Amino acid sequence: MPTLLQINVTANSGSHGKIAEEIGQLAIDRGWRSVIAYGRWANPSKNELIRIGTDFGIKEHGLESRLLDNHGLASRCATRSFIQQIKEIKPDVIHLHNIHGYYLNYRLLFDYLNSTEILVVWTFHDCWPFTGHCTHFVTVKCERWKKQCVNCPLSSDYPKSFVDNSSRNFLLKRNLFMANDNLHIVAVSDWLAGLIRQSFLKEKDIHVIKNGVNLEVFKPKANQFVIKKRIVGVSNVWNKDKGLYDFYALRERLDKNEYEIVLVGLNLKQIKTLPDGIIGIQHTESVSELVELYSSAYVLVNPSYADTFPTVNLEALACGTPVVTYQTGGSPEAVDDGTGIVVAQGDINALTDAVVDICKIDRTQMIQSCRERAIRLFDKNARYEDYMSVYQQVREQRD
Repeated sequence: MPTLLQINVTANSGSHGKIAEEIGQLAIDRGWRSVIAYGRWANPSKNELIRIGTDFGIKEHGLESRLLDNHGLASRCATRSFIQQIKEIKPDVIHLHNIHGYYLNYRLLFDYLNSTEILVVWTFHDCWPFTGHCTHFVTVKCERWKKQCVNCPLSSDYPKSFVDNSSRNFLLKRNLFMANDNLHIVAVSDWLAGLIRQSFLKEKDIHVIKNGVNLEVFKPKANQFVIKKRIVGVSNVWNKDKGLYDFYALRERLDKNEYEIVLVGLNLKQIKTLPDGIIGIQHTESVSELVELYSSAYVLVNPSYADTFPTVNLEALACGTPVVTYQTGGSPEAVDDGTGIVVAQGDINALTDAVVDICKIDRTQMIQSCRERAIRLFDKNARYEDYMSVYQQVREQRD
């Protein structure tokens, strides 16, 4: 029986944690043993779960990261203990997801992995693996990562630090990750794969497997349309980079008698300060509530300034709702001419025009086009099959 070990900051929680959970479930169905190691929190799982470290260790890691720019270089005892568990598990494939998040020491982990023949598949959900500090650099148009990070302009962003050790971190990552001959990379968008091919990891085996959604859950609900033309925005966190203030500007340009805006994922403070004409909803774990919101909307607007391949776009399409998005990362890859509109970042006038235009299109045809695209390209079951194919491929290559 082959064994799969996945490592992620969460288990069966959040988008990446749920991806790991469902890949593991498919692996179990195919006769594998499946183990998920996580650092921060977990929901009940059908996989075997291992926690790396403790809540106190996370706080200590966060402090060291803040003081020394040592994100991913603390949690020493926790990682050494976890490595002993890896030796006992004896995985055939280790699948990495997000290994940042104040819970794991990547230097110790890769020192160990580089001394073994264990196959490593690493899904890049952001840019952190090939930068000296940040998860996204596009908001400041930084290209230092192409040669060597130095004088990081994002040291005050996640993972926040009072000092700048981006040059050291960059060189350490390059040396450790390049030294692993068994490393295979999966990018979640063509855009991200293009960046990886410009990074120090460009010679590695790179696959593209885009995210998917549960099409049995995310599907159009009948008779959900409201009197006004509803515009929906969904995010786990709302801030400037997620386009919160672009929604404020959009609200000023649209007739309040004709259009309403609903934002999901706001905190209570943000809800209390919303402009008139924007309805705020806190973060919800209720999938049925999200499905109803998507289905009742004329359009999902995603004005994010930094993203790799946002799942909210796919959820909306699966519910028959078109998407208006900025030309940001892999976000435009979700739509085509019949299912959405892509506009330049920060162009509020173009954003407004796109919303108005898409709300004029026949709803029945739009629902059908969006749903068909989701079925064709973003069925999560098909995407998880792609991961199983990668596991099989890399095992055959080594054998």
